[in-house]
Amino acid sequence: MKEITWDDFEKIELRIGTILEVFDFPEAKKPAYKLKVDFGEFGIKMSSAQITKLYNKEELTGKQIIGVINFPKKQIGKFMSEFLVTGFADENGDIVLSTSNGKVPNGSKMI
Repeated sequence: MKEITWDDFEKIELRIGTILEVFDFPEAKKPAYKLKVDFGEFGIKMSSAQITKLYNKEELTGKQIIGVINFPKKQIGKFMSEFLVTGFADENGDIVLSTSNGKVPNGSKMI
């Protein structure tokens, strides 16, 4: 594992946002959803996430998730991802989303 400095960590914009809408992403190579997320003062951003095994679209709407919002946009097929959805792989390799234990304002920074 490579160590980073505190200054390196502070450059990462880990922010919380609320999922507004979830769309199917049939063009994706692996099963995924497109997520429309409200990051408060940082705006509404789109991304994709390979989370279809553990989550359905209905339960995701309104859920707060943690994303990295200061990476460059990334082209995924015809779709432009505007942030990185964060999560952890479970024992089966399925992604469990990073979330908050309680409701916090959209755009709040992880500290």
